[in-house]
Amino acid sequence: MKSLNDYAALLDQAAAEGREVPQISLDRSFTVEEGYAIQALSMARRYARGERRIGVKMGLTSRAKMLQVGVDEVVWGRLTDAMRVEEGGSISLSRYAHPRVEPEVAFLMKAPLAGDVSNVEAMAAVAAIAPAMEIIDSRYKDFKFTLPDVVADNSSSSGFVLGNWCDASIDFSNLGLVMDVDGRTVQAGSSAAILGHPIRSLVAAARMLARWGESLKPGDIVLAGGATAAHPLAVGMHIRTEFQSLGSLSFSVGE
Repeated sequence: MKSLNDYAALLDQAAAEGREVPQISLDRSFTVEEGYAIQALSMARRYARGERRIGVKMGLTSRAKMLQVGVDEVVWGRLTDAMRVEEGGSISLSRYAHPRVEPEVAFLMKAPLAGDVSNVEAMAAVAAIAPAMEIIDSRYKDFKFTLPDVVADNSSSSGFVLGNWCDASIDFSNLGLVMDVDGRTVQAGSSAAILGHPIRSLVAAARMLARWGESLKPGDIVLAGGATAAHPLAVGMHIRTEFQSLGSLSFSVGE
């Protein structure tokens, strides 16, 4: 039987090469906790190559996303500096296996946050908020996975785009948003789809990271999770998302 480190190496190589691999759950039964252990081992390989952890992403925070991938529990993954895509820039499709994009709200932390906290405590630790898009990419064959599988695969985190940082005092509980591809609307929704209010995602992040001896630190970026279902990406696409009160952001897809 392969070790957890063997699976971590497999997923790390798959992410680096933009290729798919079989689900771990087809090879052996494993728990969500073991999935997070594999994630940590896999990300440690990236850190050893020089990438820096600059925040975390929350996943499966909307009913649309839970239905889309067939799971029912919020998850988290790590963000590194190598995942950041310049706003208005482009990505190479060849770097991904099954890339999709979803609109999100991002937090910039100004104070540490860890453990069981209230919405008010979480909000007090936020320096700014921004419109964002996350590029997710499951490395599993046919984009099929169980909950432990997706957790092991860094919760599908692969890239992200940030718009301008905005004053955190803006009421972002129920902001309308529209995501267009080549000028055609492909997703529309509200920030309220993120656990009813995006701040609840930050509260969940503080609680879930603490279980693994981690915390949110000043300067960290937190992606609150998709507000809509994710849209598949293809070469030549130009993706633009407009957020009520927060502004817009975009990127393009190259070969």
